[in-house]
Amino acid sequence: MSKGQTISTEYVDSLLSHAAQQGYHLPTLLQAVGLTEAQLQQSQIPVMQFARLFQQLTELLQDEQFGMLTGGKVPRGSFRMMCYAIQHCTDLGTALQRCSDFYEICQGPTIKPAISIDGELARFHYLPLAGQEQGSSALANPPPALIRTSLSIWHHFISWMLGCRLPLLKAEFTFSQPNHHQDYQLLFQCPLQFNQADNGFYFDASWLQRPLIQTDAAWRGFLKTAPHQLMVMVNGDHSISARIRARFGRDFSRALPSLEQMAQMEGMSARTLRRHLAAEGLSYSALKQQSRYQAAVDYLACPELSINDVAALVGFEDPSPFIRAFKQWSGMTPGEFRTDSIGS
Repeated sequence: MSKGQTISTEYVDSLLSHAAQQGYHLPTLLQAVGLTEAQLQQSQIPVMQFARLFQQLTELLQDEQFGMLTGGKVPRGSFRMMCYAIQHCTDLGTALQRCSDFYEICQGPTIKPAISIDGELARFHYLPLAGQEQGSSALANPPPALIRTSLSIWHHFISWMLGCRLPLLKAEFTFSQPNHHQDYQLLFQCPLQFNQADNGFYFDASWLQRPLIQTDAAWRGFLKTAPHQLMVMVNGDHSISARIRARFGRDFSRALPSLEQMAQMEGMSARTLRRHLAAEGLSYSALKQQSRYQAAVDYLACPELSINDVAALVGFEDPSPFIRAFKQWSGMTPGEFRTDSIGS
């Protein structure tokens, strides 16, 4: 398993460009999050550093979705309340409709995410809020980086709720093909069309009937580490072990389902589940340990969480046994791992 996850420095460039337009001193911001000019010359930076920069900017500008397409400032705490409103939705379509409704009553934005259905195709795009003339202006000619960031983060969020990467059929952009269009291909992994009438992405409408797989505990862990998990794409693995990892989520502070309970969730017998996992070279207990370790890695990438916080989130009442277990998993203590990841 990888020690740390990275994202393109173009996300950082986009945020810093917006911050500069607001009159903020960029060297001070970079120093606050531990980023150097040399790192910005690289193609990738650690996700945790981007998350810290994002949090700094949203605090300074009092705009929770700074750097995204909203047509206004979104008050801090809005995303959390939206998540509370959708976490018990039965399927993706209902959740996305509720997200759209939430933007209608959220003070600040002038546009909202929307889903349009045409036969077997579903399209994610943006619409002006009712009675908001500024919304049409915001959608008229937004910067390409703003569009790319907004669409990719919503794609990440949808994929996280489903527990697997939502396969896209097409992505459309109003601007001309950029020189670095290969980055767009890597990000969206679907055919791209530029100079179009609207910005959005398409997927098979049947996915709107898919249930949200995340538990209440997983939502709590997700919100504690936002925007980290909004920047890291859920992979496209649809294996049985990947589905079970998604059901585990990232919060191990509660008891995990037994093998028999998990088999029932997956609509199979315990014996069949054991056989499927064995074919992937795994046992159920090994899968739980791997998932717990990866959750610890993800949480350690969030500097706002203490070692004690991480220990509790991965199911240890006391940090001492967590430190011992993590050293057994990785060969380093959690503190050493965090320091090494920041420095790498």
